Amino acid sequence: NGQVQESGDFELDGVTFPAAEVKVEFVNPVDGEEAMFPTGNLVDELSVPGVGTFKATMINAGIPTIFLDAKALGYQGTELQETINSDESALTKFEVIRAYGALKMGLIEHLEQAKERQHTPKIAFVSPSSEYQTSSGKTVMAKDIDLSARALSMGKLHHAMMGTAAVAIGTAAAIPGTLVNLAAGGGPKNSVIFGHPSGTLKVGAETKLANEVWMVKKVSMSRSARKLMKGEVYIPAKSF
Repeated sequence: NGQVQESGDFELDGVTFPAAEVKVEFVNPVDGEEAMFPTGNLVDELSVPGVGTFKATMINAGIPTIFLDAKALGYQGTELQETINSDESALTKFEVIRAYGALKMGLIEHLEQAKERQHTPKIAFVSPSSEYQTSSGKTVMAKDIDLSARALSMGKLHHAMMGTAAVAIGTAAAIPGTLVNLAAGGGPKNSVIFGHPSGTLKVGAETKLANEVWMVKKVSMSRSARKLMKGEVYIPAKSF
């Protein structure tokens, strides 16, 4: 009736309380002046001195993201925060890989600049679907997801999945040949359900190949919204 719906029973894994469902569409989530795949490849060989060489899908959709194969890093892809965030050597390794990835994506000109650019690119690792326990103890069955994904933000494994990184996951999953697409079983897809540390999320994407260049029209997912707080701010009368 013309009023904002401030409550609801929509549950989003990783968010504490049920709330109103908001269906969101990210239209043209790639900057028109930038390439979706900065290197021109769906999969690159990313060489990281002292760490190794990894297959990587580096994509700019929603937010610049570097996707790696979990097993290549020695993980199952179902790890929770404690496993990664308590391992300083792992966090250091991820940061070094992220820095070299940022350089290859053209986001920085010198490795040292990665320290000043912590927010992007994000780094994530993916794996085929398998059963695992979420951070709350809930069991996610392999048959209920298409793949598992874990992402780091600001140097730490995220407790769920950032919305912008979910846009990158949905886009990459819809493009045959990317590491995300292969982890989800390969082939054409218009939506996937991926598992993250707190549960699952469904994300869809409309992509097309034109003149040998992949483009994404929009990415869709559901988020939740509720009233968070209400208060008053007092301003001295003599201030205006």
